[in-house]
Amino acid sequence: MSAMKKLRDTIENYVVKVESRWKVLPVERQKFLTKVFFGSYVLLTIIVIISIFISTSQRSNTMSINHIDGISKKSIEKDSGQNDAVEPLIKK
Repeated sequence: MSAMKKLRDTIENYVVKVESRWKVLPVERQKFLTKVFFGSYVLLTIIVIISIFISTSQRSNTMSINHIDGISKKSIEKDSGQNDAVEPLIKK
């Protein structure tokens, strides 16, 4: 049996086990847990949105867009090293 098939079977068995445990719970407990999970999700979402808002509203968070003046010297030096390695092969 392939590794992917084993993984799929393991996940499927886990889901069936968890689902059966959920169905055994009383309806009132299911409702309470659903509210807790949803409330946690909403709270986490609000925290992330506030965090993004705070980080983007700071004055130091600016982006300047300028014209590109030319190629940087680092890329020229890097390319010249690659060209030296290729030239002997071409000359032969």
